[in-house]
Amino acid sequence: MASDANEGNSAFIRAGKMLSVLNFINHTNKVLALLNYLQSPLLFVARLYVAEIFFSSGLTKLTDWETTLYLFESEYAVPFLSSVAAAWLGTICEIILPVLLTIGIFTRAAALGLFFVNIVAVISLSEIALAALYLHYLWAVLFAGIIVTGGGFFSLDRLVQKYQ
Repeated sequence: MASDANEGNSAFIRAGKMLSVLNFINHTNKVLALLNYLQSPLLFVARLYVAEIFFSSGLTKLTDWETTLYLFESEYAVPFLSSVAAAWLGTICEIILPVLLTIGIFTRAAALGLFFVNIVAVISLSEIALAALYLHYLWAVLFAGIIVTGGGFFSLDRLVQKYQ
């Protein structure tokens, strides 16, 4: 009789543990669904953040072209390109690619292009402050996330893909 009661208690405990596990899985699934829902707004914010930084940099280069050429001749050691070609290419990329990134068309390609602009900027500077270097790391991680996931719900890429 005592063993029957112990077996009944064990079965009750196992069933309780199973319900606890199922409850945990259910709550975990709800959290994951919420995180999936937040992916597109976060991608949009990340796109706007890095686009604004690089677009502003490109505008600064355009508004003072003489200083831009001077900096590319004396401060930035861009490999494989003349200083004038590097200035033009860098400025064009910093103007066009952030616009594409913002509206979400060719999002992955734009993020990849700006990822390389970011790398070249770090490589080209002979001296860079640690805080500035960490910002470049942050931007690289954001670009990598955009490259991997795409533009998300709030992008023209999504509309184009939807109607193909």
